Amino acid sequence: MSGEVTAQDSVPVGPAPRVTGVETYALRVPLNRPIADATWQSPAWIVPVVEITTEDGFVGTGCSGVHTGHDLICAAISTYFAPLLVGHPCGQIRGIWERLARSPIRWVARAGVVHMGQGMVDTALWDIAAQRAGLPLWQYLGGHHPELHSYNTDGGWLNWTIDELIADMAAMVDAGWDRVKMKVGKPDWREDVARVRAVRAALGDDITLMCDVNHGWDLMQATRMLPYLEEVGMGWIEEPFHPDDVESHRRLQAMTRVPVAIGESLYSLHAFNNFIGADAVRVVQCDVSRVGGVTEWLQIAAAAASVGLWVVPHAGDMMQVHQHLVAATFADKPAMIEYIPWTLDVYDYPCEVERGMIKLPTVPGASTRVRADAREKWQIPDVGGRLDA
Repeated sequence: MSGEVTAQDSVPVGPAPRVTGVETYALRVPLNRPIADATWQSPAWIVPVVEITTEDGFVGTGCSGVHTGHDLICAAISTYFAPLLVGHPCGQIRGIWERLARSPIRWVARAGVVHMGQGMVDTALWDIAAQRAGLPLWQYLGGHHPELHSYNTDGGWLNWTIDELIADMAAMVDAGWDRVKMKVGKPDWREDVARVRAVRAALGDDITLMCDVNHGWDLMQATRMLPYLEEVGMGWIEEPFHPDDVESHRRLQAMTRVPVAIGESLYSLHAFNNFIGADAVRVVQCDVSRVGGVTEWLQIAAAAASVGLWVVPHAGDMMQVHQHLVAATFADKPAMIEYIPWTLDVYDYPCEVERGMIKLPTVPGASTRVRADAREKWQIPDVGGRLDA
């Protein structure tokens, strides 16, 4: 496929066109192998999608990534947001964001399903804006970093035996990653100790090893595990507690030099500010597919970077949008995103990774356009809808 602007050869000028159509659907993409962490297990990853069409023929795409609830996200967009979009200029991105944020549906769901739907809409509008400018989104946002590092999180699952775990993580290192992550949160904490020690011994000290608890601990369990995590030089402790428990995160961070990472399950700038203000986090993992899209992600990243925190997003979008966002941030630490390759076959222009490094996109837009054959293979029946002017 070419890298040409979708609707026309010349970059348009003048007032932004109006939205003429909003369509939602969802794809169930099978995984190569069943996976499990401390909270869930699944053979597939689900990609809810919104496509917004403008009167001059551009189509912007916004995506998320979920285990379930895709029908609710699509319904929130189709039923409550689409009528607020059709007929409005697509260039009024912040105005549309505020309109959706203040719509009546927010009274029953200002986080989670509804907020994720708003984020998908917002990303689709930024996709249109970058397409109309004839630029990949990272350049449209004033791209800063010429290349991106990644860390590999596609492994280290709790359902692996220790031998499988070591082989899995060693394969990541052999493929070029010098930063890898494993899951912890076994019912018996001594199993976690044995697993992290075994992985560290197998990988050696030159590889950065992180762990992800997926909310599986309380403060007592974390305190018990902390000496062993420090012993193996753990790079960070991710999501140790319930995502609303700011105080436990603050107390854990005060006990150790190991950075606490959180963000996958936070949905707003305000939630992140609570953690930042409490000094309860060192690695901010804001996810564009969880928060209110590109608009809110940029605010969160700026707030974190302004006080010296490291922004390394969780990649529920499987890196497609985050490669643009991280490339456009101003951070002293290595510009890095999470590598998860589960749905690369969904997109016309999948994220390109070689030896752990991200090759930045050159095609105009946000890299979210869905392949026609992916929709044919994986679309879930009876989910979503369409509203046209």
